[in-house]
Amino acid sequence: MIEQHFGPSLTVGVEEELWILDSETLELVPAVADLVSTAEKLTLPGTLKTELHASVVELATERSEDADQAIDRLTELRHAAREIARQNGLRVAASGSYPTSIPAEQEIAPVDRYREFVEYAGPSARRQGVSGLHVHVGMPDAATCFRVMETILPWLPLVLALSANSPYFEGRDTGMRSIRAEILGILPRHGAPPAFRSYEEWERFIERFTATALAGDYTSFWWDIRIHPRFGTLEVRAPDQATTVERAAGLIRLVRAMCEWALDAPPRAFDPAERGIYEQNRWAASRFGPHGELIHPDRDVALTVAELSRELPFSFEGLDVNGCEADRQLEIGSQQGLAALCADLVDRSVP
Repeated sequence: MIEQHFGPSLTVGVEEELWILDSETLELVPAVADLVSTAEKLTLPGTLKTELHASVVELATERSEDADQAIDRLTELRHAAREIARQNGLRVAASGSYPTSIPAEQEIAPVDRYREFVEYAGPSARRQGVSGLHVHVGMPDAATCFRVMETILPWLPLVLALSANSPYFEGRDTGMRSIRAEILGILPRHGAPPAFRSYEEWERFIERFTATALAGDYTSFWWDIRIHPRFGTLEVRAPDQATTVERAAGLIRLVRAMCEWALDAPPRAFDPAERGIYEQNRWAASRFGPHGELIHPDRDVALTVAELSRELPFSFEGLDVNGCEADRQLEIGSQQGLAALCADLVDRSVP
């Protein structure tokens, strides 16, 4: 059986992925080791860690009692990352993709599990030059965690649409508001998890994979949402990395509100065909952000993101449901060029 540490409900932990940049050129620099080693000497409400590419630093908050505490801690971590970067002649920026980066040319972090992953996944791994916002929400037990996952999964394309912040990739306008969602799609074990009837079915599936040694454990499944038994959380991985703290805060509050609502909602009927609706909505959110239409999870109708947001029984505090950060990126990129866009990302990433 997979180790479990479920317990406190609706606690919040957040992981972000920030770009590390040369302060003059604003191009990516493989300097994560400098940021991590300096951060280890500080007292922070979380940690700075390595990610796949050495030009990315992950910020991970401590487990927080609620969304507001997690947001405060995340803000402090962003400030720390900026200051450590400044001391090393570097800058940091937050976005779902970095406009001028060629991911396949970026150095891989000197960590065995990343190098083993690249050896296995090859070019599909090296192209993962994209960043996401991951929100962990505490769950009381495994069965509840599974039920909440299945309840909120059909609504995650709405979250993706509102978070869309990666329109540029490898120096070009991709025509997608979130190219990150499409780039993640070339990985094995991506998108929505398969349709299971219970946590026990989910666990057997994971154990079957790990028995083959093709996956180390459940963290080798890069689904948009996954149960995290060791942390005792449900991890929502669908959103693009937000540039401003305010946008990140709105997304964090939204994810927690969805989980709180789902705790008291009745279980959804088992319907594997819903995964097909999910894939359509995920693509539409990636292509159009909040400007397209999504199929209602419970009705045979397509609605705008703004209309669909009104179907949920809670507010979208801090989020403009009619726009996304990709809109600003496209406006600046088309009118002023990518150099100006990169500078704007740096300026807006740390308040």
